[in-house]
Amino acid sequence: MQIADDTVASFHYVLRDEQGAELERSQDGEPVAYLHGHANILPALEAALAGHAAGDRVQTTLAPADGYGERRPDALARVPLKRVNGPRRLQPGMVVGVQTADGERRATVVKVGKFNVDVDVNHPFAGRTLRFEIEVVDVRAASAEEIAHGHAHGAGGHGH
Repeated sequence: MQIADDTVASFHYVLRDEQGAELERSQDGEPVAYLHGHANILPALEAALAGHAAGDRVQTTLAPADGYGERRPDALARVPLKRVNGPRRLQPGMVVGVQTADGERRATVVKVGKFNVDVDVNHPFAGRTLRFEIEVVDVRAASAEEIAHGHAHGAGGHGH
């Protein structure tokens, strides 16, 4: 079966920057599972996976605009420490959750004060060219429930 709309694809990946340095990988855990055609992963990555089958290896490079966008220098905020979800001892460079009116948002700690923390709300990979090395592990038809919910269920997908 090939990856197409309303299929669930599972894959392992290694993500590298444009110099080849490894940023993250999935091989040490469950493969990532997503429902194709439902905007569950980056659109350019989804397009690169379309038509592939289990066992295929895919390499694709995404420019910042196709990945997590360009860095916005104005994406800095000062938030009260009580709105930050993370370790008790925050340090610059840590990625934490920040409670907002729209739910939790990930941010990178820039500076820690006594009552507030300055954070950068750009995605940590914003402004970077990303190289994905992917191994498609499985492709299956999505269930009616997965299609109705708009995401994959089970290992590597959404659990509820």
